[in-house]
Amino acid sequence: MLTPIPATLIAGDGIGPEIVDATLAALEALKAPFVWDRQIAGMGGVTASGDPLPQATLDSIRRTRLALKGPLETPSGGGYRSSNVRLREEFQLYANLRPALTIIPGGRFDKIDLVVVRENLEGLYIGHEAYIPIDGDPHAVAMATGINTRAGSRRLLEFAFEQAIATGRKKVTIVHKANIMKALTGIFLETGLELYERKYKGKFELDSVIIDACAMKLVLNPWQFDMLVTTNLFGDILSDLVAGLVGGLGMTPGANIGADAAIFEAVHGSAPDIAGKGIANPIAIMLASAMMLDHCKLPVLATRLRRGIDETLNLDQVRTGDLGGKAGTAEFTKALVSRIANS
Repeated sequence: MLTPIPATLIAGDGIGPEIVDATLAALEALKAPFVWDRQIAGMGGVTASGDPLPQATLDSIRRTRLALKGPLETPSGGGYRSSNVRLREEFQLYANLRPALTIIPGGRFDKIDLVVVRENLEGLYIGHEAYIPIDGDPHAVAMATGINTRAGSRRLLEFAFEQAIATGRKKVTIVHKANIMKALTGIFLETGLELYERKYKGKFELDSVIIDACAMKLVLNPWQFDMLVTTNLFGDILSDLVAGLVGGLGMTPGANIGADAAIFEAVHGSAPDIAGKGIANPIAIMLASAMMLDHCKLPVLATRLRRGIDETLNLDQVRTGDLGGKAGTAEFTKALVSRIANS
């Protein structure tokens, strides 16, 4: 009997409740020991309490230190900030982990197995911005300030390097723009090179590449990379690019990890246009729950879940419409649960 693990569950908006329910069915079939505290966020939070990130949700994550989250919709206007960014800041979730693995073979890019590790709390992405008015134009000049710190860079790079060793990655590539942004991204590159020489040399290969060259190389020959580690804005762009190599955001999970909490999520949007139609692809959040199982030191269950997804797609040929199949969410989930039960 596995020890119960308290965890916060945020179904999210749009297709969120449907894909979360599908994931819960798979986890129940695995007999995963999560004890869920259901909370709301996004538009659900606005409707219930006027806040897309209610205090009760924050208190729950602070208590459990673990969450599974569906897609959240950020309300338009009204000064609302992204709930995802607020969560990262609130719990200092400094590392964003985005694996991209080919599950359905035969696409434009095959046999992809990449990981992007993104710094989550610094850089240009944090939104320190201002306008300067000139001659009656209140938006005459726009300014943004990016901040990277030695401590923040080292913390993220150590996480990436340790992750590379733990998961058997052979090469880590630091992605930067230190040729132009010599201070802002130079500090990240410099810190990574120093850390490798001092502590990690010989445990894996380390190289570096400029962000624009990296983007080109990823679409020409993605197999030359193994793990990419980079700053916040570059990581936001590259993680979506890498997702495109394996079929899009519907096939890629994400994890936001800090010293005191970890949140696992589907990184795609809430897709309100198909909400309630029973056709949503739940694979991204299912794979996020597999990452959550790994994080909780339950690798056997994580492997069974990933294998079940693979076999349902490729042996049973049960696929949702976005993957060229005809199955709805419920049909795919039923087939997966059957696979898990027989594994």
